[in-house]
Amino acid sequence: QVHLVESGGGLVLPGGSLRLSCAASGRIFRVNNMAWYRQAPGKERELVASVTRRGITRYAESVKGRFTISMHNAENTVSLQMDILKPEDTAVYLCYANVQSLLYDPDYDYWGQGTQVTVSS
Repeated sequence: QVHLVESGGGLVLPGGSLRLSCAASGRIFRVNNMAWYRQAPGKERELVASVTRRGITRYAESVKGRFTISMHNAENTVSLQMDILKPEDTAVYLCYANVQSLLYDPDYDYWGQGTQVTVSS
């Protein structure tokens, strides 16, 4: 079993910054990729940013140039630096990881509980 624990959410003024972190723990042979999703009230869950263990990143158009995702392979952690935050960034942010627990095991998807980010004046 693998657990994901997020931290770093909170309330911030428009134009401000926040940094989210997520740590994967448990039976881990290899973390293949990690990502951040978000879900606002009444909206579908959407991909914010993803990163592979080789460092290949992908961003939603709405956050390009403002958010930066990075993965730390040795620590099985991922962070999301969010700058120039806008009210429309308000949502619950969820950490995702695709993990191989043992050498010959298949990969499984895991989710964190989520952390609230509120951008408001």
